[in-house]
Amino acid sequence: MKEPDYERNVKDMVREGYGKIAAQSCSCCGSGDCSEISQKVGYAKRQLEEAPESANLGLGCGNPTALASIKAGDTVLDLGSGAGLDCFLAAAKVGPRGRVIGVDMTPDMIERATRIVRGHGYRNVEFRLGEIEHLPVEDASVDLILSNCVINLSPDKAQVFREAFRVLKPGGRLCISDLVLMGDLPDRVRSSVAAYIGCLSGAVRREEYLRLIGEAGFSCVSVITEQPFPLDCMLNDETARVLLDDPSFSARDAESLASVVRSIALAAEKRL
Repeated sequence: MKEPDYERNVKDMVREGYGKIAAQSCSCCGSGDCSEISQKVGYAKRQLEEAPESANLGLGCGNPTALASIKAGDTVLDLGSGAGLDCFLAAAKVGPRGRVIGVDMTPDMIERATRIVRGHGYRNVEFRLGEIEHLPVEDASVDLILSNCVINLSPDKAQVFREAFRVLKPGGRLCISDLVLMGDLPDRVRSSVAAYIGCLSGAVRREEYLRLIGEAGFSCVSVITEQPFPLDCMLNDETARVLLDDPSFSARDAESLASVVRSIALAAEKRL
């Protein structure tokens, strides 16, 4: 079936937007350095110091590696791996017998992450160019899937979760940090295709997000943490930037928007 034009357009804009971010030293653009942003969403300073600094672009909305039970020898897959921060953190936990695979659809991100692998001598990390709706990964080959504030960018989240289920081994685990909605976004956000490279425009209701995971076949779907997404972290989101640059978008509007958006961390399993 031919992919609808709007889905192709969204992906093209995401790819272009994150390609520009990949060329920067940090995506935070004056809202604080990337380490500060990452600590606010759940990373420990010590953790960030253990990973290559150039892998942290301040793009996450949580820290799935802190909640996942990553074991030595695991094969870990990161959906939308970007410059590879979570991959490099996972690499230390899986050890030399384990393997970490990052998948991202932005060539510039893959290039940046691969340079880090070579520059730092990682032997258990690789990055593959591909869409999270069509993973370049074999069936039942992965022990654990991570994703950090990426699935909300997908125009076909149901397909993302079906693919995640396909590549996981029986007994495999899913651990995600992402943004969901507790109510309706303002019309100017929801209809802003130009701002879709930000996480807010693609976010869906919390109940829909959880339903899609269950419909893909996952069991034991549970929300581990849930909290408002800090507004100062939201400044790092492309959609939020578009809105905040709009003179008609008031501080009260920004507070109202922040009250609708939640950062959640969740886990699910593919039963044996």
